[in-house]
Amino acid sequence: MFNLNYNKMSATTDKIKGKWNILKGKLKAEYGELTDDDLQYAEGQEEELIGRIQKKTGKAKEEINEFIDSCKL
Repeated sequence: MFNLNYNKMSATTDKIKGKWNILKGKLKAEYGELTDDDLQYAEGQEEELIGRIQKKTGKAKEEINEFIDSCKL
C-alpha cells in the first residue's frame, strides 16, 4: 500500500542529508529556541532529530516537515 507519510518523510530526509549546514541555520532562524545540541545530526537519525525539534518547539511533526520542505536549498 502507498504510504504518503513515508514519502513525505523521505523527501524531508533527503533534504536533511543534502544540505545540513544550510538547513541547520534556517531551523535556528525559524525556531530561535533551538541550540546546536538540539540540532546534532547523524545520518539515519532523521526521525530522532525531528523529535528533538518537536519536543523543544512544541510544533507538530507535520509542521516541522513542511518548514524543512519549504526551505530553498
